Amino acid sequence: MKDLITKFKKTPHILQALLNICLFFLALALSALLISETWYIVQIVYQSFVTRQDSYYEMLAELLVFFLYFEFIALIVKYFKSNFHFPLRYFIYIGITAVIRLIIIDHDQAMSTFWWSMAILVMVAALFIANRRKVDQDH
Repeated sequence: MKDLITKFKKTPHILQALLNICLFFLALALSALLISETWYIVQIVYQSFVTRQDSYYEMLAELLVFFLYFEFIALIVKYFKSNFHFPLRYFIYIGITAVIRLIIIDHDQAMSTFWWSMAILVMVAALFIANRRKVDQDH
């Protein structure tokens, strides 16, 4: 019976190690995609200079994808630096960036854009509350 209890006590440590390994490989994959996205943005800028055709929407959408990769990598780094804890603020930042990208790409219907902008407003309010709570804890 004691052997079984000892095995169950080790389970969280094993799962934490597995999670850390997977997050490390995810960070490596996201870093490779970030580099690939950077190269694609450089190609878009170069092509706009060569052809004199401006594709602002495509470039802006790609920049926001770049920032999404960047934010996910920053989230993983923060996870390891803050003793294996994901701060809520980073998820809100990622959500705001993702919804802004969605609005830029798909802004055909005014009501849809309005509701997405309301979602951003709610996330900004949540970010304000989360940051306020952090400031209160620091004092």
